Amino acid sequence: MAAPENILLIRLKSIGDILFTLPAVHVVRENFPGAKLHFLVSKEHAPLLRGFSGIDEVIPLDRAVFRSKNFPAIGAGVFQLLRRLRERNFSLVVDFQGYAETELFAWWSGAPERWGNINHAPRGWTFTRTSQRDRKIHPAEWNLSLLRNCGLRTGGIRNEYVLPAEALEEARKFFAENKLNEKTPTLFIQPFTSAAKKNWPLENYLKLAWHFHSRGAQIIFGGGPGDRAALEPARAAGFVIAAGNPLLVSAGLMKLSSVVAGADTGLLHLAVAMGRRVVMLMRSNAPGHSHPFRHADWAVTPPEGKMVSEIPSAAVIEACGKLNQE
Repeated sequence: MAAPENILLIRLKSIGDILFTLPAVHVVRENFPGAKLHFLVSKEHAPLLRGFSGIDEVIPLDRAVFRSKNFPAIGAGVFQLLRRLRERNFSLVVDFQGYAETELFAWWSGAPERWGNINHAPRGWTFTRTSQRDRKIHPAEWNLSLLRNCGLRTGGIRNEYVLPAEALEEARKFFAENKLNEKTPTLFIQPFTSAAKKNWPLENYLKLAWHFHSRGAQIIFGGGPGDRAALEPARAAGFVIAAGNPLLVSAGLMKLSSVVAGADTGLLHLAVAMGRRVVMLMRSNAPGHSHPFRHADWAVTPPEGKMVSEIPSAAVIEACGKLNQE
């Protein structure tokens, strides 16, 4: 096919899954260096795309409008989005999500070439080329396989997130305000996820924190605004709490840290894409699971048949210790 001038990439959510498109975005850019790349994403995740160096324009979808039951606003939002998709004259759309709504957006764009991941049949009938979900490979590899199936050269795979300079500067201000030293080994702990079954007990994270604090390391507990109350035991213990910071400021704090520890959550995958050392607690590091991309050995798993909550503290301490020495 002729080199496209405008390419639309689609992945609406969530943080981890959007990050799993990053290696594929680099591949699209390398195959079409002269094209303008646009990325359709949910509005709440749009700031994350600032670190995708290959993207020229972010098109945000305000899903809150659709949940508002304000039908005039919903109609106006749909009309504006559909008009925007048509006005760009896309020649290629790559739908990494493969949901019914994203397939509809791809079709509506009018692009003659529409490539898409397929999660379930009978979806995908409007795509010109497809890739069936392979649950035996990492989600990021699945996105890459779609591009290979469509004839693109993948070459050397890059998983590189470029943190905006102002976000790193805000993180440095946080360090200074909390009397943290950038030259001192720092452990950033992200204790909570969106699913309770993926969490490790906070008291275990506190054991981890005390272990490394007693050896001279600085400790930061991260999280969202809703995690502040749950992190009160960590605050009472005297540890620095960063919960509630904007996403990219939290990314900056991880960038300044030596090791990032936590369960399988988007923030840890962001740390991986920034080249940070990660200790990820999860059920399995088998190929089809979302372990740290190309670093399955960074995952700490429970004994066979056990839950994440049953991972021994000693195993996590050992993993963090090894990474801190590398």
